[in-house]
Amino acid sequence: MSLARLGLSELDAVLAVARRGSFRRAAIDLNVSTTALSSTIAQLEARLESRLFNRTTRSVAITEAGRVFLEQVGPALQDLRAALDAVRSHNAGPSGTLRINAFASAARSALLPLVVEFLAQHPQVHIDLVTEGRLVDIVADGFDFGVRSESLVPSDVIVIPLGPPQRYAVVGSPGYFEKHGTPRTPSDLLQHRCIRVRLPNGAIFPWYFERDSEVTRLDVSGPLTLDESSVVKAVVRQGIGLGFFMEQDVQDEVAAGEFVRILDDWTPPRDRLCLYYPNRRNPSAAVRAFIELARACRADPGAPA
Repeated sequence: MSLARLGLSELDAVLAVARRGSFRRAAIDLNVSTTALSSTIAQLEARLESRLFNRTTRSVAITEAGRVFLEQVGPALQDLRAALDAVRSHNAGPSGTLRINAFASAARSALLPLVVEFLAQHPQVHIDLVTEGRLVDIVADGFDFGVRSESLVPSDVIVIPLGPPQRYAVVGSPGYFEKHGTPRTPSDLLQHRCIRVRLPNGAIFPWYFERDSEVTRLDVSGPLTLDESSVVKAVVRQGIGLGFFMEQDVQDEVAAGEFVRILDDWTPPRDRLCLYYPNRRNPSAAVRAFIELARACRADPGAPA
């Protein structure tokens, strides 16, 4: 069955269910009822003579046929929508929706000022910002932009750096150091209570240090393993253990004296955060405007981003 014989609403339905992993959440995104969405998918599967999703009462999983369908149709749908948006906006200002995927910390520190400035300049545009820890294929998942650390950005996209290189920071509460002492070298951390962080893929995030070309990677231990930065902060604030954060995520707490930063000379600048996007022939006016603002902010050190 060709793309021409499928409606955009059907394609949007498949993409939304695959992206959200739930008919209920996808229906909310599409502003339709769950029953209507389920019916749309069922009718499409009947026309394709292939099941796209395996459903149970508790979960939705994409089938191999569904994965192939998304890999082929997803990029084509984005190109089609971009072409339609380009035509609509030819004689008008930017409008429509921009979808952006970012780490939560990246959204707070580097992306939000850019988004605020963009919306002030282009009030007809709606921005749908999704923050999550896992790495996604922004084209397959229907995003216009992604924001990740430089080393995590795919090689086949266009990149705009956002802000200066990042640094890690090891912090603890004043009470923790009064009770347990202060580590002087990274290896001292192995004798301390450290809060471990689980990545979206299930791996435990190691603590990285570097000084005078000496690189140290530690698998620390401690009383808790967590997977959410704000919870780690709360635990560190209570003096339960030491935390390993991106510098910008704890700069306010350090400035206020809630956290004490240690091993500063072992945490040199590393990757920068980057905005990235696919190279498309017909970007919408909103996409072009967002790119222009991001480039302008990069060139002007006093700009929001």
